[in-house]
Amino acid sequence: MNLASTGVDGGILDFVIDNRNGFATSLAHGLSWLGSTATLTVVAVVAGFVFAAFSQRRAAAMVWLGSLSAYFLMILLKGWIDRDRPPAPDRLAQVAHQSMPSGHAMMSAVVFGLIAVGLYRASAWIREHPDVLLAAPILSAAIGLSRVYLGVHWLTDVVVGWVIGAVWVGLVATAARVIRRTQATIA
Repeated sequence: MNLASTGVDGGILDFVIDNRNGFATSLAHGLSWLGSTATLTVVAVVAGFVFAAFSQRRAAAMVWLGSLSAYFLMILLKGWIDRDRPPAPDRLAQVAHQSMPSGHAMMSAVVFGLIAVGLYRASAWIREHPDVLLAAPILSAAIGLSRVYLGVHWLTDVVVGWVIGAVWVGLVATAARVIRRTQATIA
């Protein structure tokens, strides 16, 4: 299933290329680093240990298992969809693998989203100040858009990554809640 880019994708990429500048390029590289597999792995592992240290083992497991399973889902989807990336001369970063879904967009949505769910469930202060949780989708949005700016993804790759990531967070959070309720009923 090899999807071609859309006319909208090409127009957006052309606009981005025509409007690149030094500051925005540096910012995009930094945001892209934040959404890299290595960085998000460290974030997920550290967040899980912090949750566990505060006796929030279910939140730790949710972040770890949800992130790991999402990573494998992303790899499967990239291979199945098999979409080509934007042309190499337009890229400002080295990339491997297929284009859709954007791994940076999907995995940042998953990792930051699951951390946000864990914080919301674990902290009364967070529940009283839920606006701080907007950091998760804002970070994911910035990371995804950085990939378009760098010319390594089409906008539709990023949007699909965000949607799959958000759906995965919902599924994992719901599964964690069902497991918790089932365990409480059994105990």
